[in-house]
Amino acid sequence: MSDHYEVLGVPREASEEQIKKAYRKLARELHPDVNPAAEAQERFKLVTHAYEVLSDAEQRRSYDMGGQNPFGGSQGFGFGDIFDSFFGGGQRGPRSRMERGQDALIRVEMTLREVAFGVQRQMEIDTAILCDTCSGACCQPGTSLRTCDVCKGGGVIQRQVRSLLGNVLTTSPCTNCQGFGQTIPTPCVTCRGQGRVRARRTLDLNIPAGVEDGLRLQLAGQGEVGHAGGPSGDIYVDISVRADDTFSRQGDDLHCTLEVPLHDAVLGALINIETFDGQEQVEVKPGDQTGEVFTIKGKGIKHLRTNGRGDLKVTFQVVTPTKLDSKQKEIFRQLQKLRKNDEPKLVKHKAGHFKAKH
Repeated sequence: MSDHYEVLGVPREASEEQIKKAYRKLARELHPDVNPAAEAQERFKLVTHAYEVLSDAEQRRSYDMGGQNPFGGSQGFGFGDIFDSFFGGGQRGPRSRMERGQDALIRVEMTLREVAFGVQRQMEIDTAILCDTCSGACCQPGTSLRTCDVCKGGGVIQRQVRSLLGNVLTTSPCTNCQGFGQTIPTPCVTCRGQGRVRARRTLDLNIPAGVEDGLRLQLAGQGEVGHAGGPSGDIYVDISVRADDTFSRQGDDLHCTLEVPLHDAVLGALINIETFDGQEQVEVKPGDQTGEVFTIKGKGIKHLRTNGRGDLKVTFQVVTPTKLDSKQKEIFRQLQKLRKNDEPKLVKHKAGHFKAKH
């Protein structure tokens, strides 16, 4: 277990003001809003817990004594505890003023092109951030929390009441300090004793390639700062993908349809098409039919969790001309005579009749 004094970097005989000053300095360096690194967040939790203990006179005294109960033993157990164990009980000591911040949900709309390669965006969000004036201490600088005069720092009030079992000791949160064990004589004027303020900040989003419509991403520690400078919540990002006019997605493959003029389908051709990667060349071989698929390797969606990309699959649709001048009509009449043995006929359906070309 870490030593609280070492965590804050103060000697064991440090004053209350020295402890507060050390905490503020570390909080500014390690708070998730300033330093999002996982290691910094873990240190911030240790620093916060150390300050919570050492800033409270009763908890610090108990910590310096090794955490022992002043009445003997480390886990005193009286009739009130027995009563609580049978009837639910409640708060047994001062509760922490620090609370984890709330999570937030935002929705991000992306194009299919952005999905293919990933995208970086900046978004303005309204959220709670650490108060710069008090660094989460809730007190006006130069002042400090004060041990509650009513509960003497215990956070609870004990009363003896009569019941069917005789005299019973009941415990309830102190109404003077709301169960915190400490009051704020001079709240911070900036945050009004909350340790945080509402503000608009910029959120940097790095959305990886390969995400799907409806996917939810988690940004740990990017949500609201908690009360009294407590740990930040998370932000969840819901992904919505707009339909593209030309391309569709199946898995990590992209699909599109290429209209091929009849003469190109008969004679063959090399056709340039515009893709997400720029121009690519598609080969139409003589005699290609509607439904033939030409595959361009590695030009689809980047895989989300592995290296590489899907393919781009181009499906041919042979277009029969509808507006012909007299000369063109005459050419087709001559062709019809030359291929008089070609008669329309029904054919049996064959599964997988069309083959993908590479």
